[in-house]
Amino acid sequence: MTPFSLKIVTPDGLKYDGQVQELVVRSTTGDLGIMAGHINCVAPLGMGQAMLLIDGNKRYAACIGGMISVLDGKVTLVPTTFEWADEIDVDRSERSEERARAVLADKASNTTDIRLAEARLKRALVRQGVAERK
Repeated sequence: MTPFSLKIVTPDGLKYDGQVQELVVRSTTGDLGIMAGHINCVAPLGMGQAMLLIDGNKRYAACIGGMISVLDGKVTLVPTTFEWADEIDVDRSERSEERARAVLADKASNTTDIRLAEARLKRALVRQGVAERK
């Protein structure tokens, strides 16, 4: 497979800058696969697993929010959150899941609390799923 340039930049700084053979990320409308020669595009990112094929090896990360840009063969991923599978704090994620489920089970929770808890739960589940791919 032909490699292409990928840069991953988050609010916390540069997470990756190098060559990859393939990138798969979750957009707001579904998974988006990028390979060398992809057409120019910009897309908003959803919440999900990112897979990078680097030198024939797959590397996984939790990739949440932000956008992806493909311009003249260069790909820039600008997620709100990007955590490599081996960097995810599973205990913290499980505690976040528990707190979210408690809010969702509470009949007194208001609409805003429920929406925030649903988002927290989804982020926690994405992180836990990606962490299993270390």
